[in-house]
Amino acid sequence: MIPKEINVLFIADIIGQPGLDVTTQLLSGLKNKYKIALTIANGENGAGGKGLTINIAKQYHSIGIDIITSGNHIWENRVFQYYLATADNIVRPLNYPEGNIGKGYVITRIFDELPIAVLNLQGRTYMYPINCPFKTATWAINKIRNETNIILVDFHAEASAEKIALGWYLDGKVSAVIGTHTHVQTADERILPNGTAYITDVGMTGPFDSVIGMKKEIAIERFMKQTPQKYEPAEADLKLCGAVITIETETGKAQAIERIQVP
Repeated sequence: MIPKEINVLFIADIIGQPGLDVTTQLLSGLKNKYKIALTIANGENGAGGKGLTINIAKQYHSIGIDIITSGNHIWENRVFQYYLATADNIVRPLNYPEGNIGKGYVITRIFDELPIAVLNLQGRTYMYPINCPFKTATWAINKIRNETNIILVDFHAEASAEKIALGWYLDGKVSAVIGTHTHVQTADERILPNGTAYITDVGMTGPFDSVIGMKKEIAIERFMKQTPQKYEPAEADLKLCGAVITIETETGKAQAIERIQVP
């Protein structure tokens, strides 16, 4: 039996092994507390802070993450790219040029009969000049709505203005627009006038004794010397960030969004 409302948990960018550790520790409790029907997590930083591997993706699924979204770092591991071609529960930004491996959205079913779509898009401001996320979203949503009106969007983008603009553009067309990429959680979660849940960035899951997940010493040296430095995840002060979105199953409209940062 399909309930009138469902709660979806979106976990912010998981940073390396520390992020996996804290997610493993806290996820079951969060799912029980909020009666979560579907769990989504951005996993593009799973492998040492950049990229993802098959083994790590399988670990995410084994602990209760249903759908993995991503962003620009999903291309870091070439072997993993081929896994994207067949994976039914991992998405990469849809608006990369045609010919790239992987799916830009997936439709999954909960309660055996309720379809839910998860769409991944990437911004262009201060990032790669790929296809327009606004036009790509329109094309994808028109296609997805033939199967479901419950659509959650991970918009992986740098600029707050671009994220906010897409939120307004998609208000009433999708259930939620969840911003990722900056690793800094914003305090602007809200329900837009036509029923779309929105937050500019859900933050990151991993070590907060860091510079957006990276060891402080390495980040400081990179800024001072202006030379590339190998990304190494920090290890202390672990937190899980994300958001819980309550969605009306008949209309696909969001009823509430709660920003979380635990412990």
